[in-house]
Amino acid sequence: MKESATGSGIGQRIRLIRKKRGIKSTADLAELIPGGLMSGAVLRNIEAGVKTDLSVSQLLNIARALRVTPIFLLASIREPDSSLDIPNLSDDLNGMTAIEFDYWLSGSSEWIHEWTTVDDHSERNQLRAMRELERQVKERDRLTALIELTPELELSATKEDLGNEVGELLLRRTEVHRQIDRLSKFLESGGWDVQRWQ
Repeated sequence: MKESATGSGIGQRIRLIRKKRGIKSTADLAELIPGGLMSGAVLRNIEAGVKTDLSVSQLLNIARALRVTPIFLLASIREPDSSLDIPNLSDDLNGMTAIEFDYWLSGSSEWIHEWTTVDDHSERNQLRAMRELERQVKERDRLTALIELTPELELSATKEDLGNEVGELLLRRTEVHRQIDRLSKFLESGGWDVQRWQ
């Protein structure tokens, strides 16, 4: 019988991804998890479905070693309409499809189970703001690096061309700073420590 692309259950998905990655055995997979935190025997039991109660740290370590996001182990994400097959879930979670589960984990607005309280809505917006702040800080750093390279660019451009390019970069960086400030204030009002992004 041919194996499906997604398998059934976390253990089977781990096995299928392990094989796809060319990792020959559970012992080899265990070696990819630093610190000897998992043995090949434990991984073999997980793959066989004997051990179904994985800790969060075990799940994250396995996902990292397999170079996939944890959602690929938790749900049959390639079959978005399939039901979750994780043992011991509440009825509410047990009724979710893989795509609904992904939306819920990612805090996406497309999740069909609506947020019901003002606090829920605020938490979702804070999560989005944190992601956007991270993106804006990376853009600020990228623009700053380009501006700092300006003296090296002088060899290949006229001063007039260079002045226009630097001016545009400075304007874009100023706008990014405004966005960072706005997002930081929003997150600070929700009790976040935003020092990391300063």
